[in-house]
Amino acid sequence: MALTTQLSNDGSLLTISINGRFDFNLYKDFRDAYESCLNKGNIKFIINLSQTEYMDSSALGMLLVLKERTGSGSSAIVLKHCNKEIKNILSISNFDKIFTIE
Repeated sequence: MALTTQLSNDGSLLTISINGRFDFNLYKDFRDAYESCLNKGNIKFIINLSQTEYMDSSALGMLLVLKERTGSGSSAIVLKHCNKEIKNILSISNFDKIFTIE
């Protein structure tokens, strides 16, 4: 499966892991992964990109929609474990200024 989720025991942290290509084919799965958590109050999102091989502009758009839907600051969404290529894409797109990247 290209996308997996894990909700912490206390429900305060949702980790979404992307395996392979992060592109428009994951739009529905990505949206479904976080939509159910938006009504649960103050939740933090971790987007685990350790197994992500490719990211396109639609993936960047999905991240922006998540940010908009959460209505929160950059610390509520953390992009983790990016490889060099993904980190470069995020940097060129100035996502390092609007998201926390670890």
